[in-house]
Amino acid sequence: MNLGNESRPSTRFGSRLIGVLLAAGLSVFSAMTNAQNKVEPSDNDQDCFIKGFSERLACGFIEVPENYEQPNAKQINIHYAIIPSIQENAQLDPLLILAGGPGQAATELAPMIARIFADVRKQRDIVLIDQRGTGKSNPLSCDVNRPDELVRSDDEQALDEVAAECLAQYPDVDVSQYNTPNAIRDFERVREALNVEQWNLYGGSYGSRVGLKYLQQAPNAVRTATLDAVAPPQVVIGPFGFNGSLAFESMLQDCQQQQSCAQRFPKLKQDYEQVMQSLEQQSVLLDTQDPLSAEAIQVRLTPGRFSSVVRLALYNPATRQLLPYAISEARATNYKPILGLMGGTTTAVQNSIYLGLMLSVVCREDLPRATESLLQQDANNEFIGGKTGQAFVDLCKGWQTTPAPSAFAQPVESEKPVLLLSGTQDPVTPPRWADIAARTLPNSVHVVAPYAGHTIAGHTCANKIVAQFVRKGSVEALDTQCVKQRKLAPFVLNANGEGL
Repeated sequence: MNLGNESRPSTRFGSRLIGVLLAAGLSVFSAMTNAQNKVEPSDNDQDCFIKGFSERLACGFIEVPENYEQPNAKQINIHYAIIPSIQENAQLDPLLILAGGPGQAATELAPMIARIFADVRKQRDIVLIDQRGTGKSNPLSCDVNRPDELVRSDDEQALDEVAAECLAQYPDVDVSQYNTPNAIRDFERVREALNVEQWNLYGGSYGSRVGLKYLQQAPNAVRTATLDAVAPPQVVIGPFGFNGSLAFESMLQDCQQQQSCAQRFPKLKQDYEQVMQSLEQQSVLLDTQDPLSAEAIQVRLTPGRFSSVVRLALYNPATRQLLPYAISEARATNYKPILGLMGGTTTAVQNSIYLGLMLSVVCREDLPRATESLLQQDANNEFIGGKTGQAFVDLCKGWQTTPAPSAFAQPVESEKPVLLLSGTQDPVTPPRWADIAARTLPNSVHVVAPYAGHTIAGHTCANKIVAQFVRKGSVEALDTQCVKQRKLAPFVLNANGEGL
């Protein structure tokens, strides 16, 4: 169990807090995953098993200072697991996975990572390190007592109280030390302990920012870096209204370009607007089941929850293709499709994010740079407005930390080989963000996958390109043609799956 805080339960936060996050539209950068995979150590604490993964992994803990400026003061444990190379004589430069979120635990993603990077694993170990504040690395989980959260209206949300209640559970933790630079210091301690000279980095979503800062902070430790769904430090994460609105408009246009979708849903934008207006006038109390416990629960469908479900469904083509049908049915007051999307979204978010670490990072490194002008500009859309940005503003009022130094937001310059990956349908980290990062990465190539969403290595052939890149150690002459062959996925037309 958690060596840093033995009394804290292993569960992170239940459906009540999920209601908070969903109402706020807060799935930050995490790649959606449908399985919660707890690491179970063996008796000797050197090997471990992960649910859904049959192989024994090599695991361990490295002790590090909570505050590197006070090396002899409080210590915390950083947990890692190694997925071994399939071939016996592995290359000496493993692939290090930098998890997203902020707030994902890398070791809990092991089955998915092994599947996505099976080609890399043929010749290299894959190293998973729980970022401090996640997994078994002194996790900042939140048990928030808000039993009526899912039936609250949008106006009744008190996110500052949620954050403050979570923070109060950690009176002996200096949350300002749970940040990106210190995470890299921790990873470096693990690298040294494992006698690894250089890593190949893969960072998805927020992990791409960690990868960029790694290139800046410890360049000699990096052989190659793959940054998927890129979030350079120059941009402010949290306000996602504008990017979400562009992705929503793209979905509407794609539906109109497919004859069957256009005929079945001729007024899709108006349907969405009508649902929002109707819920604004009168929210709807729905009976459903908790997606995790299967217990009967009630959910109040509000404009905030409805728009949040739609935005989160835009992350992945598999859920995006359900949206026209779900929106149209909601216009006809059939909310079952939206509840289905909500259940899948809440399960994915619950199984992904440690809220305390997410707030420690975003409230320190991003929200202090969210000016009123930026927030107003982000809110200038007819899709979700400024809901995500305002939600983080409210949460950060209750999460007391110190702003990162202004130098944190400077562009990262590096001569290392860097592969940048983007999807044209991504509602949070659009391709133009990778273009921003590329300005100071002269040895980089940017691969944009059409009709792809967030963190494209998980749902396109980009994982093959990553394997090729790691094997070559160079961006020169990479074969990227496979992603250009992607086609628009057909939209679902009815409850029987017509259209697929």
